[in-house]
Amino acid sequence: MRNSRSILLVEDDVVDILTVKRALKRLQIDNALVHLKDGEDAMKYLQDKTNVEPCIIILDLNVPKLNGLELLKIIKADERLKSIPVVVLTTSEDSRDIEESFGMGAAGYVVKPVDFNRIVTVFGTINTYWSVSELPVGR
Repeated sequence: MRNSRSILLVEDDVVDILTVKRALKRLQIDNALVHLKDGEDAMKYLQDKTNVEPCIIILDLNVPKLNGLELLKIIKADERLKSIPVVVLTTSEDSRDIEESFGMGAAGYVVKPVDFNRIVTVFGTINTYWSVSELPVGR
């Protein structure tokens, strides 16, 4: 990623967390990965001003306590957090989830690939995009 800030992964599936870690390692993306298993913990982490804001949030919609769409809505309504790019990475192919995610300000929506090489491609693409994209001052 463009800067050294962490990547926040909101994901409750252990296999998916390990897959993301492997993909980032394969791509030699050095940003620390902070992973939280539910929306409430993610919100607490983001609202804690002692934590450095992540450079990007990778968000599963199907997480417990506070689901991904609810979390996305809160993030994008918060003046301090709303400019953090959020990419939804989920199993849902439901057009309503896609429309709602973009309507709330998601920067992208990716259906989780089953194949490891495809997940590497997904994270490589995300990395390339956010490495060349102009970001607001301070991001």
